[in-house]
Amino acid sequence: MADTPTASRLALMEDMTIYNAMTLKTRLIEALAGTDRLELDLSGVAEIDSSGLQLLIMIKREATRLGKQAPIVAHSEAVSEVVDFLNLAAEFGDPLLVPAHQG
Repeated sequence: MADTPTASRLALMEDMTIYNAMTLKTRLIEALAGTDRLELDLSGVAEIDSSGLQLLIMIKREATRLGKQAPIVAHSEAVSEVVDFLNLAAEFGDPLLVPAHQG
């Protein structure tokens, strides 16, 4: 894998809902294929539902299966609220960032 970049960042700006699930799944899998470490920036995600959470779990597991990493490096308030509400922070293994200003 000498030609594979060691790290890249993917910023998602669309909602992570059932309406975008198939497109996002393809995008996530393709992005992971091109790197050893795919940093997920979710700061632009305004809405997330159970389909979006399933995608995050899927990409984390796929990264582990391939010996890669897929840390979530930034969260929107919507993502943080859902992850906190469902007590999934330990599942993802990434620190939840507390926004400096909520309002």
